[in-house]
Amino acid sequence: MAVKIRLQRRGKKGKPYFWIVAADARSKRDGKYLEKIGAYNPTTNPATIELNVDDAVKWLQNGAQPTDTARAILSYKGAMLKNHLAGGVRKGALTEEQAEEKFAAWLDEKANKVNAKKDGLAKVQADAKAKALEAEKEVNAKREAEAAKLVADAEAADAAANAPAEEATDVEATTEEAPADDAETKTEE
Repeated sequence: MAVKIRLQRRGKKGKPYFWIVAADARSKRDGKYLEKIGAYNPTTNPATIELNVDDAVKWLQNGAQPTDTARAILSYKGAMLKNHLAGGVRKGALTEEQAEEKFAAWLDEKANKVNAKKDGLAKVQADAKAKALEAEKEVNAKREAEAAKLVADAEAADAAANAPAEEATDVEATTEEAPADDAETKTEE
């Protein structure tokens, strides 16, 4: 029986989620499998990969052939490197401790790269958010300035409209008071 390490699709339409499985090569893509090795979610950035490296190495040593995508995932998580180092231990080129040290150093380096990417993505997202906030502040300042100008123009127009009416009432009031003064002066004489 030929065994393949491949992806088995799960998830909804438009939202892919995959299991990484060891399955008989003759079985359907989403059919029965021998063992679930991990999971792969390509919708996150960076992609989320959960993999049992020891089980993957066990299947690789037993002759399982990974598909192209599964090979890339196994390589990304270090299963292919661990299988390679295990082959060196079997041949006597390395000791078990040396192989574990090399694998641990590789894992640390890989974790640093992934964290650097996450930090870079977070920084880009924060910069974009800050830029959008500044643009929004500028737009709001323009709107407030336009609103203040419209209010000032409206007040000026009201003042201009009320000014002639007030002047007319002031003129009428002064003319009404003037004859009364004349009448008082006439009665005093």
